[in-house]
Amino acid sequence: MREYISLFLKGIGIGAANVIPGVSGGTIALITGIFEKLIDSLKSFDFRALKLLLTGRWKEFSSYTKLDFLLTVFAGVFVSILTLAKILAFFFEEYPVYVWAYFFGLILASVYFVGKTIRHFNMPVVISFLVGAAIALIISFLSPAAGNEDTYYLFICGIVAVCSMILPGLSGSFVLILMGNYELVFIESVNAMDLRILLPVGIGAAIGLIAFSHVLSWIFKKFREQTLAVLTGFILGSLGILWPWKNEIYQIDSVGKVLTKQDGSPVIQGYERFFPDSFSGEVVFAIVLMLLGIATISFLEWLATGTNHNTAGKE
Repeated sequence: MREYISLFLKGIGIGAANVIPGVSGGTIALITGIFEKLIDSLKSFDFRALKLLLTGRWKEFSSYTKLDFLLTVFAGVFVSILTLAKILAFFFEEYPVYVWAYFFGLILASVYFVGKTIRHFNMPVVISFLVGAAIALIISFLSPAAGNEDTYYLFICGIVAVCSMILPGLSGSFVLILMGNYELVFIESVNAMDLRILLPVGIGAAIGLIAFSHVLSWIFKKFREQTLAVLTGFILGSLGILWPWKNEIYQIDSVGKVLTKQDGSPVIQGYERFFPDSFSGEVVFAIVLMLLGIATISFLEWLATGTNHNTAGKE
């Protein structure tokens, strides 16, 4: 039961990360020690699993796919997404600097904890790290597209976003921002339980999750050190997205008028980042929240280490 509770809490962490633009659920999975098992479990949904399912061999199907593990983790993910979407909608509206500061600390600490899992440093590993960081930085400065409610586009959003969600350092939420559909999917549709939007996104996510897990599992096993280096670079590069102090840059049309969405809110094109010019109360509290974010990841690392030791002892 303790193991299931631990997995459920890790699922909550993964779900929370996936709701926040710039934070990757894959990073939390990696930090908490379940990333490889998660990918391998998703990869097991193949033709053999389908055959076991169709022939009614439920126990073998459950064992082969590690179904109890997946159900526990994803129960935490779904509970987290459904509850945090409402909470985050409020905090992003009222206290954006504090939200960004906390998650900046989370990801800053993740760079160290993911990077330290690399066992051997050589030139291919260093190059992989630099490439990962460069890609994430480039993505962080891209301009968002306009929103699109077309079913086919929502399906593609689900595939692309979920691939980013399980890649440590690449935020599925931020990818949805770039595709123009973050607010539509994670805020409006989740809060309203709009299946017209959520269903095609969910189908795309399910297909993308299983297909991409095969690719990622093979790469991870074949090129472990280089993969971890790329992922560490992704995480470092994503810090540009999370910098707390920034002004929104709105998209304008040809006559200089700010473009708006259907609900009347302006379309964000990007951000102008800056350093605070004084240590105000807001700045001090934001720094405290950054440190709290670092402490949170340190706790998750400690929790993962303890769980892994207990599991190894049982075996």
